[in-house]
Amino acid sequence: MTTRFEVQRAIAADPATIFEVLSSPEGHVRIDASGMLMSADGAPAAAVGDTFVVHMDREALNDYPLGLYDVTIVITAFEQDREIAWTIEGQLDPPIGHIYGYRLEPIDGGTMVTSYYDWTDIHPQWREADIFPILHEGALRATLGILARTVAPGEPRPGA
Repeated sequence: MTTRFEVQRAIAADPATIFEVLSSPEGHVRIDASGMLMSADGAPAAAVGDTFVVHMDREALNDYPLGLYDVTIVITAFEQDREIAWTIEGQLDPPIGHIYGYRLEPIDGGTMVTSYYDWTDIHPQWREADIFPILHEGALRATLGILARTVAPGEPRPGA
């Protein structure tokens, strides 16, 4: 049974430029392909344990009638310009426990960006609800496309 997605894309920007977007609350909103992230509050992440709030609208997925709600992003992995990951805490109790993240690898002409979504260790209550994955690989790929457009507008992909 699949409990993790990973997708990659070469982006014509250096890791520091990409990481700046990925560690920023507003950066999350700017590159979101799901349409659920509406705005965010808080300082950019600088370490494991840092948090910020994202204002969400579940109507974008039209799957559960949650409407407008807030979640707290909790950073679970942080290596400057190399990797950032987070889990989500919100109104659901117990917290779900799924992880989103990015790994950055310098390459000629830019950065290989790996986006991942992992629900391996979700709480048993949510596993039994059989609602995962919430997002599919296509959403991760689309977010990488928006990230590329955000950090390197008009630039060709490395290796293209």
